[in-house]
Amino acid sequence: MTQHPLYQKAVYLKSAPDISHCPEDTGFEVAFAGRSNAGKSSALNVITSQKSLARVSKTPGRTQMINLFSLDEERRLVDLPGYGFAKVNVHVKRLWEAGLAEYVEKRQALKGLMMMMDSRHPMQPLDEMMLQWTAEIKVPVHILLTKSDKLSRNQASKTLFSLQSQLKKDYPHASAQLFSSLNRQGLDQAWCKLDEWMEYSLEPVKQDSL
Repeated sequence: MTQHPLYQKAVYLKSAPDISHCPEDTGFEVAFAGRSNAGKSSALNVITSQKSLARVSKTPGRTQMINLFSLDEERRLVDLPGYGFAKVNVHVKRLWEAGLAEYVEKRQALKGLMMMMDSRHPMQPLDEMMLQWTAEIKVPVHILLTKSDKLSRNQASKTLFSLQSQLKKDYPHASAQLFSSLNRQGLDQAWCKLDEWMEYSLEPVKQDSL
């Protein structure tokens, strides 16, 4: 499957400065977060089979806002600003504007957080702070180890195994996978996690008889 019939329908809905300006707090939302250089926009575009969906949120004035994309009447993808611009020693809640932290903490429609990590530099201090925070507020996390095509197969496997071992020990609310926007590695797996959070299931594909 090269496209997903739900996510390819994504269309820009609105940009909100805080939770009070978001759509009605119902349905299902999955938010995308990560360091500014972790490949979040590329991942969003590949997942939705669109070349420039995430670029909409790059419009001046929107870069520090909650950017929402509608999938259908009750499902939305949410693009949150990258957090790589902040100082390492600042608490993760202060990495974003107060309204963004409030969104993650209080938004009832938020079913999970897709977290981008550069596979060449995983688990930076800000990433660990994010995991600690989401563990405290009980928000499920699925990590996409982006740019995995930059690693050899052996390196990528070792990186994934090491991260999964750490998650199992310290952050059991989180899972992880390899992902490449360039060669689409891990795309089906990412779709499956989104389907789970969106409570969306496809009718089984009928195979032609041999």
